[in-house]
Amino acid sequence: MSEKMKKPQIKRPAKKSAGKAVKQSAPKKTIYKSTVKSNTKKRNTKAPAKKKAPAKPPIRVTFLGGLNEIGKNMTVFECEGDMIILDCGMAFPDGDMLGVDMVIPDYTFIEQNRDKIRGVIITHGHEDHIGGIPYLLSKVNVPIYGTPLTIGLIENKLREHSLSAPAELIKKNAGDHVKLGCFDVELIHVNHSIPDSVGVAIHSPAGTIVHTGDFKIDYTPMAGGMIDLSRFAQLGDQGVLALMADSTNASRAGYTPTEQKVADSFDSLFAKARRNRIIIATFASNISRIQQILNCAQKYGRKVAFSGRSMINYMNVARELGYVKVPDNLIIDIDQLKEYPPEKVVLATTGSQGEPMSALSRMAYSDHRKVEVGAGDFIIISANPIPGNERTVGNVVDELLKRGCEVVYESMYEVHVSGHACQEELKLIHSLVKPKYFIPVHGEQKHLRKHVELAMSVGMSRKDIYVGDIGKMVELSENGMKEVDTVTAGKVFVDGLGVGDVGSIVLRDRKHLGQDGLIIIVASLDVYDGHVISGPDIVSRGFVYVRESGDLMDDIKDLALEILEDCSHRNIHEWGVIKNRVKDDVAKLIVKQTGRSPMILPILMEV
Repeated sequence: MSEKMKKPQIKRPAKKSAGKAVKQSAPKKTIYKSTVKSNTKKRNTKAPAKKKAPAKPPIRVTFLGGLNEIGKNMTVFECEGDMIILDCGMAFPDGDMLGVDMVIPDYTFIEQNRDKIRGVIITHGHEDHIGGIPYLLSKVNVPIYGTPLTIGLIENKLREHSLSAPAELIKKNAGDHVKLGCFDVELIHVNHSIPDSVGVAIHSPAGTIVHTGDFKIDYTPMAGGMIDLSRFAQLGDQGVLALMADSTNASRAGYTPTEQKVADSFDSLFAKARRNRIIIATFASNISRIQQILNCAQKYGRKVAFSGRSMINYMNVARELGYVKVPDNLIIDIDQLKEYPPEKVVLATTGSQGEPMSALSRMAYSDHRKVEVGAGDFIIISANPIPGNERTVGNVVDELLKRGCEVVYESMYEVHVSGHACQEELKLIHSLVKPKYFIPVHGEQKHLRKHVELAMSVGMSRKDIYVGDIGKMVELSENGMKEVDTVTAGKVFVDGLGVGDVGSIVLRDRKHLGQDGLIIIVASLDVYDGHVISGPDIVSRGFVYVRESGDLMDDIKDLALEILEDCSHRNIHEWGVIKNRVKDDVAKLIVKQTGRSPMILPILMEV
C-alpha cells in the first residue's frame, strides 16, 4: 500500500507546492476527489437532459346527443377514471314518430359507468338541455350543478315526475368553480335567449377544454350583463386544448341581432293593434321575451293571461326567483279573458313550433276549451321554426288566416331574434380561445360542416378538427386527437308513461296503420281437428268503408275460410303457419283489387 501511494506523492509536488506535498496524507485523498469531481461534473451536465416532464394523460369525450340533430344535447368527459356529464336534454319528435311525446338520449353508457360519474353540469334551462334529467335520475342518482334559474326550472320539472329518491341539486353562479374528481369545471357567463346561461371551461390533468354551450354575443341584453369575453380571452392566453362551440347558426352570416330590436318591434305592433286582442306565441323558456310582453302590456294598458302548462310553469319559477318583474294587477287568469274588452288583453301562449297539442295549434283548429280565435285577433308568432318544423308552423298559420286572424311571424317583422351566434361571433370566439383542437357541436351535419369552414378561415388546420356523431368517443391529448371507440347511444322514445317501450318496429307499425289501415280476421276453430266452427268475421279500420265495400269483404271472408279449411284437411295446427298463410294470401287479394297494403291481423281461437 505504501509503495503505491508514493507515486502520487512524487508527481504532486512537481505540479503544485512541494511543501504541501510533503505534509499529511489528507491532501492525497483530495487528489483522487478532484479527479472524481471532474467526472461527476460530466454526469451532472447529462442528467437534466434525461429528465422529461411527465406526459399529460388523455381526456376522452363521448357524444350521447346534440350532433347531427337539433336538441337532445348530452356529452360525457372522462379523465383518469373520473367522468362528468355536460347537459341532459330532450328533442321533439319529428313527423315520422307517430304518437311519441319526446325523444331522450340512450343512457346505457351512463349506467355502465355509474361508479365513475362525479356529477352533471347544466349550461342553461332550455328543454333541449334539461328535459332528459328526470329520466336520467331514475337510472342513476348523481348531483346536478347549475345556475339558480336553471336549478329552479329543474326542481319544478322533478316535482312533476315524483322521483322516488331525492335529487341533489346544487346552485352555482357564473364565475364559480365546481370540483368533480380530477375535473375543475369553471362556469362562464354567456348571452342566450334565457337568463343565467353559461359556457364552461373544463380544467383537467389533460388540459383545458372550453365548451361554449348555447350562446350569442349581445352587447345590449335584456337581462344580465354582456358575455364574459375577457375570460374566454384569458383562457386562450393560458392555453386551451380544445374548443367545443355551438354550431346552430354557423350557416348564417354576420351577427345575431340584439333582443332590443324585438322590444322595438313589439312596441310598434302593440300600437298598430290598438283595437284588437293580441295573442303572442313564443317559447315558454324565453323569459326575456315574456318580460318584453309584460312591459308593452303595461305601457298600453292591457292585462296579460298565459296559456300552456309549460308557459305557466316557467313564469312561476322566473317570477319566484326574481328574473321577471311583474307590475301589480297586470296578470289575470285565462278564465277572466271574457271579462275584459279584446283591446285590453294580451294572451301569451305556447305553440310557436306548431306542435299538435300546443295551445296555439288547438286554437287554430278550434280545439281549445277556453279560447276561440277569429276576426279581430292579432296573432304574433315570436319564434323561428326549429329545422323540420317549418311545415307544421305553416299549417297553423294557414288555419289562423282562414279564421280571419291577422298573423305576424318572424319573416314579416323583427318579432324574434335567435339565441345562437352567427358567423362573425363564432369567428371572434375562435380567435379569443385559440384552441389546439376544435370540435363543432349542437347542430345538424350541414351546421357542423359549415362551422369547420369557419374554423379553417381563422387559421385552424383541418387535421386538428373533429366532426363527431352520436355514440362516438374521441381521445384528446398533447400528442393528438383520434376516435377510439363507439358506445351504445341513440334515441329513446317517451310515449305517455312508457320510456323506451316504443321502438322502430312499433313506429313502423304505427306508420303502416296510418297509411293503409287495418284488417282483422276473427275465426273459431275446433280444438280437435281444426275445422272452422264460426267465422271468419272481417273487421276493417282505416282501410275501406265496409258498407260500401261489401263485395271486397265477402271475397276476403271466402278466401280466409278456404285457407283455414285447407289447413284443417292437411292437419296443419301450428298457429304461426296458419296465420302466415292467411296474411299472405289475403294481402295478395287486397293488393290485386285495391292496390293497397293494409296491416292484416288474424285472430284465431280454439273451441
